[in-house]
Amino acid sequence: MPFYTPRQTVSGPAYGTGFKVFASVVTFGLLAYGASVALRFPLGQYGLGVKALLLASMVMLGVSYYWFLRARTTIDATGIRQSWVYDKRVDWSDVRGAKMIGIPYLSWLFPPRMVVRTGNAFTTFNGGSQDVLIEFAQISLAFQMKR
Repeated sequence: MPFYTPRQTVSGPAYGTGFKVFASVVTFGLLAYGASVALRFPLGQYGLGVKALLLASMVMLGVSYYWFLRARTTIDATGIRQSWVYDKRVDWSDVRGAKMIGIPYLSWLFPPRMVVRTGNAFTTFNGGSQDVLIEFAQISLAFQMKR
């Protein structure tokens, strides 16, 4: 029998609007800078390794940006999960402790995160909606009271 079970399933974006805007500005800034470098330097004269590195960097930037916009966090009766390039999942039966952490004065951009301890490992989940953050607070409080 797990220690904590939420009253209902809560799901929402993993990253808030402020962070998505910040990620968009940084992504498009990096793409613009990359385009200016490509126009100023004769990339055709460089080796295959340099071209492959630049292409791989551009692909990783695109993949990361896509998942920053699309990622979702779900809290249900089975556990907590977050979609991303690779999905993170922790079942309630594996949770040994949970705590919310945040960056002071920057919570408008980087909302608090839930750090879940499972044995010797830690998993971090992001919450970008009010409903998910409220559930994070309830989980954190429940595990503080368990001590």
